[in-house]
Amino acid sequence: MTENGLAAVLFDMDGTLVDSEKVWDVGLRELAARYGGALSDEARLAMVGTDSLATMKILHADLGQSWRDPIEGADWLDARVLGLFAGGLEWLPGARELVTAVRASGLKTALVTNTRRSLVDVALDTLGAHNFDALVCGDEVLRAKPDPAPYLAAAAALGVDPTGCVAIEDSPAGVVSARAAGCAVIAVPHDVALVDVDALVLASLLEVDLPVLHRLVSDLG
Repeated sequence: MTENGLAAVLFDMDGTLVDSEKVWDVGLRELAARYGGALSDEARLAMVGTDSLATMKILHADLGQSWRDPIEGADWLDARVLGLFAGGLEWLPGARELVTAVRASGLKTALVTNTRRSLVDVALDTLGAHNFDALVCGDEVLRAKPDPAPYLAAAAALGVDPTGCVAIEDSPAGVVSARAAGCAVIAVPHDVALVDVDALVLASLLEVDLPVLHRLVSDLG
């Protein structure tokens, strides 16, 4: 058990707190069509939890157009999704209640996402900037998930040990990132099945409460 027990809860965003993966899906399929192709379901699933450049590389390979510029594609996609985000996002079941309970308990919180800051700023209109003590966005770290850098950065920003943190995730890449950083992980599958992941896998965030979070850190120690 860590010396001080649970210190912070670190939340992924897309597919974990808000149902934004369907918004990304619209943008990705429109971009594939602009390129004269169609995004396969297999490639779409492989993109979940990756950063924008990795997503573009998957898309271009899927279309047989690996020569395309991933930065140009990522910029177009982000601009399109930015407009879609502006229409508002839906909280996933149990997410708002969990964030509210964690904040009310006095625990520190961070939003840890591979999504770029410009999009996160719009998503915060739904999520509430006041709900997070720190933000770690995909374009603000040298290495994105599945590298541990984002979660290490979040713990450092909060001034806590990663082993005193629970990360809430929905993707294999996110789970790998958080566990490599030393965090305990709760994983709720959204678009991608979670099999053989080093996390407590639950059906929804409706199953998560403060005792579950405290117990998970205690069991990890």
